[in-house]
This record gives sequence, structure tokens and C-alpha cells, in this order.
Amino acid sequence: MPQLKLADRTIATENPAFVMSIVNADKDSFFSKSRGGFRLAKRHIEEGADIIDIGGESTRPGSSYIDAKEEIKRIVPVIKKIRAYSDIPISVDTRKYDVMSAAFDAGADILNDVSALEDDNRLLAFAAREKFPVILMHKRGVPSVMMDNLKYDDVFKNVNEYLERRAEIALQNGISSDKIIVDPGIGFGKNREQNAVLIKRAGELCGKKYMVLMALSRKTFFGDVCKRKVEDRLWGTIAANVYSALNGVSMVRVHDTAPAVDSVKVMREILNAGS
Repeated sequence: MPQLKLADRTIATENPAFVMSIVNADKDSFFSKSRGGFRLAKRHIEEGADIIDIGGESTRPGSSYIDAKEEIKRIVPVIKKIRAYSDIPISVDTRKYDVMSAAFDAGADILNDVSALEDDNRLLAFAAREKFPVILMHKRGVPSVMMDNLKYDDVFKNVNEYLERRAEIALQNGISSDKIIVDPGIGFGKNREQNAVLIKRAGELCGKKYMVLMALSRKTFFGDVCKRKVEDRLWGTIAANVYSALNGVSMVRVHDTAPAVDSVKVMREILNAGS
């Protein structure tokens, strides 16, 4: 049963994996139905999400970064509305100390950093001091150029070594191991074959010392494999999420909450049958 220690409480699920549901408070996310604010978050909560992940800066390949003030303007009002409505854990998809500081003050619980705490090292001390969990993701360079270099000696080995290094830096700066979550960054500077390898072996990352998050929802990988547009990639996403949860992943990040929740509930029922 996955458990995660927040700053002020521990959350748990009886299902094989937590369902983290996406709210993109920007107009540049690759899946238009993920764009929204409190109403979208409320729907995710009603459909059974375990965590809401809110972001104000698109990190899709080819996107451009924005400044912290604009990011705060986009996400903090939404966080406050969610917090007034529910005590559901809130994750913030940001790379910036100023943004996470404002979000934490507004009621956020988790940092989801696509730069693995590289872009703003002030986040290391902040996370250690306030004792909130951090998600460390692998990527290559900034989104505008990350698909320009797809060469790896061994994609699993290289991604694993990077996440081990970033986790070790987090530990050295006072972030406890039970607050570290690693994410191989599917689609961030990887091609179809490399993504498949990482999905297959994600449960092995960092020697299973940390929780693993898989952010697979509707990504280009499924378009490549299934020849589907982004609007039609739900079925492929569910298959990969179920595979991941069966192989040790503790959290799946999704656009489609109800199907994801149903899938992990069915997994739980089957896995517990006869026990």
C-alpha cells in the first residue's frame, strides 16, 4: 500500500498506485482538456483523485519558460480555491523557489520539479526546512531544444544515474529519503524505443529506494505506437499505467481521473483475490 509523508500528515491508498490528476493553469499544454482551474480540479476530486498537480508553466517539448510572477498569478488563486474546498494534497509543477514559496503559503504540499532541483537550488533548503516531498524528473536541457539530442549510451543506465545523483544531492541537503520521488521523464528528450525501455524498467529505478512517479498520460509515445491523435490516447495510457503499477511504480500522473481510478481499483481487487 503506497504511503507518502507530507509536511503535516501521511497519505495512503489501498490501491497499487496513487492517482495524481493534472490541472494546467496555462494555455500552452499539449492536451487542451487539461487546461483549467478550480472547476477542473473539483471534477478530478469528485472522480477520486488522490493528488491534484497544478502547473502554470508549460514544459512540453518546444515550449518556452515564463517568469515567476506570471506563474504565481496563474496558480496561487487556484490553489487557494482548491484548499478552501478540500484538503486533498496539492502538488505544484514548478522549477522556481519563488513560485513554490507562494504556492506552499497558499496550501500546496508537494513540489514536482522537472529540473530535479537543478534550476533553482534554493528549493533544496526550502524543501528540507518545510519537510514537503519533492519529485525529481529526468530531462535533457530546456523544452525548446530537449528533442535535439536523443543519444544515450544506455538510456536506463543514464537516466538512473542522473536520478541517483539528484536524489543524493537532495539527501545531502537534508531532504529525507521518504520525501523523494523519482520520475524518468517519459517524452522529455527520449524517442519511442527509449521511452519503452524506461516504462518497462521504471520500477527498478534507484534500486527501489524511492517512490517512482510515471507521467505517461496521452504522450507522443502512444501516438507513435498506436497512430492515435492526442484525443484518442486514453486506452494506451491506461495500459501503460497498469503495467507500471504492476511493476512497482507508486504514482501515476493523469489527465483522465475516473478511468485511472477505476483501473487501479480493479488491479487491487484482482491482486487481493484469494489472499
